[in-house]
Amino acid sequence: MHLIDLQRQDDVFVITLRAGENRLDVGMLDALGRALDEVEGCEGPLALVTTGEGRFYSNGIDLDWLRRAPAEEAGAFLVALDRLLARLLTFPVATVAAINGHAFAAGAMIALAHDFRVMRLDRGSICLPQIDLGMPLRPGMVALTQARLSAVAAHEAIVTGRRYAGPDAMSRMIVDEVAPRDQVLSRALERAGSLANKHRGTLVALKRGLYVDVLSILESS
Repeated sequence: MHLIDLQRQDDVFVITLRAGENRLDVGMLDALGRALDEVEGCEGPLALVTTGEGRFYSNGIDLDWLRRAPAEEAGAFLVALDRLLARLLTFPVATVAAINGHAFAAGAMIALAHDFRVMRLDRGSICLPQIDLGMPLRPGMVALTQARLSAVAAHEAIVTGRRYAGPDAMSRMIVDEVAPRDQVLSRALERAGSLANKHRGTLVALKRGLYVDVLSILESS
């Protein structure tokens, strides 16, 4: 089964997660890494959009798999997830998450690691449910949430586990834009395409400067 699909539309690459709830495990991280390698290896003006299909952007880590995995494998996976967040946070082209449906836990973190987020207006929610799962957030994820959200919004999201629908997420500046279901991807493509000509080296340097504290945690986990 193809876990993801990679297509190019003009100057924008689109990564579509195609594994149902798009839960994260070793296979999904590997597939995402290969797709990012391909995007990064292309020259010329570029930007990146990620999205899912149906009801889910990503429902977070596959917890059933994680609980069954040997401790060493589970630990290596969590480190790899931190590295993926760091890579997205400093990716050398502009990135936009087209949140087509639910983005929970680590799925929400992947969306937050993008430069911008466009979320479906009418259905789906973004949520950090660790309080209800009885699972603390990893330090890098806490740092990423604090960097992306206001102090008030980060506190509410983390300690309540609230599910934010599109309008609520927009009002708290968790996402940058909301759109009807059939316009989420096109609006994300438009936003990404407008930034495709940014100089890559400068973009990386600026992102690393903006998020130096977050990266110090994610990259040293």
